[in-house]
Amino acid sequence: MASTSSPIGAIPPRSRSRHSRLAADPASARRVHAEDDRGPRGPRDAFQRDRDRIIHSVAFRRLRHKTQVFVAPDGDHYRVRLTHSLEVAQIGRAMARALGLNEDLTEALCLAHDLGHPPFGHGGEDALDRKLETAGGFDHNGHSLRIVTLLEAPYPGFDGLNLSDATLDGLAKHNGPVANPEWAMAEAANANGIDLSGWPSLEAQVAAIADDIAYDNHDIDDGLRAGILDLDTLLGLPMVGEHWEAIEARHPGLDADRKQCALVRDQIGTMVGDVLDETRRRIDSAGVETADDVRAHDAPLVGFSSDMAANERALKKHMYKHLYDSAALRPIRRKAQEIVGNLASAFIEGDAPLPDGWQRHDDERGRLRGIGDYIAGMTDPFAISAHEKLVGPASLPKDRF
Repeated sequence: MASTSSPIGAIPPRSRSRHSRLAADPASARRVHAEDDRGPRGPRDAFQRDRDRIIHSVAFRRLRHKTQVFVAPDGDHYRVRLTHSLEVAQIGRAMARALGLNEDLTEALCLAHDLGHPPFGHGGEDALDRKLETAGGFDHNGHSLRIVTLLEAPYPGFDGLNLSDATLDGLAKHNGPVANPEWAMAEAANANGIDLSGWPSLEAQVAAIADDIAYDNHDIDDGLRAGILDLDTLLGLPMVGEHWEAIEARHPGLDADRKQCALVRDQIGTMVGDVLDETRRRIDSAGVETADDVRAHDAPLVGFSSDMAANERALKKHMYKHLYDSAALRPIRRKAQEIVGNLASAFIEGDAPLPDGWQRHDDERGRLRGIGDYIAGMTDPFAISAHEKLVGPASLPKDRF
């Protein structure tokens, strides 16, 4: 198992500022639109304001009713996109602090990374992508940028949230350079001066791997809680089995529920420690001296060690087979896709009119994209309600966990 020499909470003090020269600087942040700052704003820098704009956005609030793994879950304890984003932000901030990076930029990127998801998660995204094929399709990453640069409109002088260039760059490229952007990403990049080539800031790279760490482990918790994941099968993964045995050694006879909670904590701590060690090694090896050097580097600097990367791939493969594409969830996902597809068809074919404010395009491609904007903004319950009103009964399976 990979080294656990740097778990959360045990970072040597010297390490916290060792790489601070590579942190993004809020003083150098720029916005596309000039702002009238005569009103009260408080003592916040550019990245703190970006984070706050995201938190106060309508799109962020809607995440509380959008699918993470389970569609419109009946249980209150399952993750949704909002709680997932908060958990990603917690992990991201811890790593940013340990590496001496800008915590506020990291948090902003973690909180915003899933804003573009339509109802019903990736299943809803696939259905919407198919229905909008003639208009360029739909991609949640590009739609996140579309939301923060255009669709949210709380300010008097411009559309969008007018986030800083560093935040837009990280949101666009948190998974790395974008060689072939789909239309929404390309449109937002062109309008806001985002260079899609090159690697993003270390803060963006931290946000991306914090996302992986969060859903790798919290989805285990939800899958076990729902009774879909089999614990014995899961323990067959070497990393998981070793953690389970270590927990039993520390706490003999501990009940299964508490052991499962400890398993999630220990795995997150181990993964975080591995990322910190490996990232420091890569930074030292690359010889980067500035944030500009990070962006010009030819590979990511934040990542898992080779051993941990192999463990993480095995875990993801297991989760796709036994949870995300399980027989228990497949019928629910198919029905959710049908709901999104039916709604799109109703709007596209004119059987249902778009609400005022969404019919703002004259050409057919623009009209279809407006339909995509409207449906993508729906929460799971709103989409179900809209389907029942405009199309017919939604008839989701009763047992939604």
